[in-house]
Amino acid sequence: MTSTQTVPGLIQAKQHARATWAAGDFREVARRTLWPVGERLVRRVGIGRDEAVLDVACGTGNAAIRSAQAGGRTTGLDLTPELLEAGRAEARQAGVEVEWVEGDAEDLPFGDETFDVVLSTFGVMFPPRHRVTAAELARVLRPGGRLGVCSSTPTGITGRMFRALGSYAPPPPPFAEPPLLWGDQDHVRSLFQGTGLVLEFATESVPLAPFPTAEAAVAWNEENFGPTIMLRAFLEPQGRWEACREQLLDLYDPEASAEYLVVTGRKIQ
Repeated sequence: MTSTQTVPGLIQAKQHARATWAAGDFREVARRTLWPVGERLVRRVGIGRDEAVLDVACGTGNAAIRSAQAGGRTTGLDLTPELLEAGRAEARQAGVEVEWVEGDAEDLPFGDETFDVVLSTFGVMFPPRHRVTAAELARVLRPGGRLGVCSSTPTGITGRMFRALGSYAPPPPPFAEPPLLWGDQDHVRSLFQGTGLVLEFATESVPLAPFPTAEAAVAWNEENFGPTIMLRAFLEPQGRWEACREQLLDLYDPEASAEYLVVTGRKIQ
């Protein structure tokens, strides 16, 4: 792995990521948008009772809580402490135990071959160095262990929203790859070459909770979704937020479903 100390700007990028996902109310965002996906992924991968399971970039526990409900000894890891606190509340509400760990998907604080299953729902998209993240997911899996990762596709409604936001954002640092590449099969296949993982791919979608109007949808997004909140704070002093907001209004579709790529795999060596 490459130490964060040796990559100029990487520490600052991690700090910005923490602040972004701490902004707003991601517990509400997850519940309203992609909450069913964790249950689907756990069912697809299959969690055996007492298996050791890691949910990487777990957010508020979309996959971690479902894994614990299935009987897995589950750890949820995220870079953002506020999301872990919300995850604890979700787990208490669900009546399950999850170990919550603050940590970085690019530098997992676990030994080699520690887990039977490694999961992520829309989390490992966002660490900037994709190959580093993929290597870490593979490293902590035991031989015979299973991987399950869900990421937004570039062409789905979520991907289009992120592209709209990204077109107004400051340029990313040179080491950062676009998150939506995790929704591209060829890119993901290349990331795991040489890791001992044999992969399979599927594309699914989940209906998004509708709003009465496009204005209501964008207003909710402005109040709750961290990336939108941070971008608005950046653009408003420049007088550029309204143009970005118009693009978000144009994107709203009350019948839209969020399309995502499901990557499953087994470690054969």
